[in-house]
Amino acid sequence: QVQLVESGGGLVQAGGSLRLSCAASGSIFSIIMGWYRQAPGKQRELVAAISGGGSTDYADSVKGRFTISRDNAKNTGYLQMNSLKPEDTAVYYCSARVRSWSGDVVDYWGQGTQVTVSS
Repeated sequence: QVQLVESGGGLVQAGGSLRLSCAASGSIFSIIMGWYRQAPGKQRELVAAISGGGSTDYADSVKGRFTISRDNAKNTGYLQMNSLKPEDTAVYYCSARVRSWSGDVVDYWGQGTQVTVSS
């Protein structure tokens, strides 16, 4: 079993920055981490993802503003969000595709953290 604990959301003015963290704990051999967001009345969408080797992928709407990173030693992922816009307002969810030491692959989700950007 793996647990994901998120932190770092909050209220910020447009143009500001926030940094989200997602700490994973449990039986982890390898992990692909990602961040999704869901705004009211909209579907959950992928914001960014990072592989164990450091390859990254971003939604077009956040390219150049958001940066995903990870600390493999701590099994912790980060999402640095700069130049925030009101349309970035959403609940942000950490996700992890975990391969355990037994070889099982399971997807996990964090509890979600609210990010609100005021205009």
